[in-house]
Amino acid sequence: MNGFQLTARRAAQALPLLLLVSVIGFTLLHLVPGGPLDVYLSSPNVRATDIARLREAYGLDRPLAVQYLAWLAAFVRGDWGYSFTDGRPVLTRLLERVPATLELMASALAIALVLSLVVSLWRARRPRGGAVVDAMATAGISLPVFWLGLVAQLLFAVALRWLPSSGRMTFDGAGLADRLRHLALPALVLATVHVAAWTRYLGASLDGVLRAPWMRAARSRGVREGTLLARHALRPALLPFVTVVLLDAALLVSGAVVTESVFAWPGLGGLFAEALARRDYALLMAFLMLTSTAIVTLNLVADVAYRWIDPRLRDA
Repeated sequence: MNGFQLTARRAAQALPLLLLVSVIGFTLLHLVPGGPLDVYLSSPNVRATDIARLREAYGLDRPLAVQYLAWLAAFVRGDWGYSFTDGRPVLTRLLERVPATLELMASALAIALVLSLVVSLWRARRPRGGAVVDAMATAGISLPVFWLGLVAQLLFAVALRWLPSSGRMTFDGAGLADRLRHLALPALVLATVHVAAWTRYLGASLDGVLRAPWMRAARSRGVREGTLLARHALRPALLPFVTVVLLDAALLVSGAVVTESVFAWPGLGGLFAEALARRDYALLMAFLMLTSTAIVTLNLVADVAYRWIDPRLRDA
């Protein structure tokens, strides 16, 4: 089976999985106490008849199965519904926030990849520093993202005044330098946790490859350690690392929710927090399906990357 056939088969297998995720997510959202209309209950001017009319208008008075089928049919057609918060189309609200989140995620991903590779390769060349790197990686994994964000703000924005503490730009139409200064802190904070985790994965993978018998045989033939590491050890060590990176890339959205809230970054994270607080079913379902689709897609990309990294898998 060639790579295209395998990818097509995996994509076909993903469709039932996404359907199951939508069923479970839709059911759980509607079983959680409260709802999108609860915000009106605190107003003395809103009568029970008004709430009933709103429930009928939004279709919330229908059986749950009927609501799900109606949502699914519309979602497949590209109609993602309307936000309960302001009545605007869900797709419009998402597209307004996507550029900021993609900018933050891409920057954090690039920083995390570069730092992980550099630190892991340095650790492999200097085994005595492995304990220090492992200790720092454990600390990075253990520290909450919001705490790192607050400390970074206090240090670099308040105490040193090197970088702005929040926002995406100082004003509309700000230059590239201003946007990069605003991007630096949230991107570094979001990347820190992933650098800590990825360094441990890649470091352990490199250690295993470097201890392999064929590596010892190469050393006995006089191959230099740097050549062994760069040409012979790094590529096989990347196999498990690729899976972790691609899966975590989709999960960067969850970290972005916290990071964007701390730094007032106008991306999807803030919109998700707002939708969760208001039980905005349409927005929450759109987030769920986007995240699930991203994870499934990146799994397919990981399969393709495996075949590129390891030639033995290309004809499997």
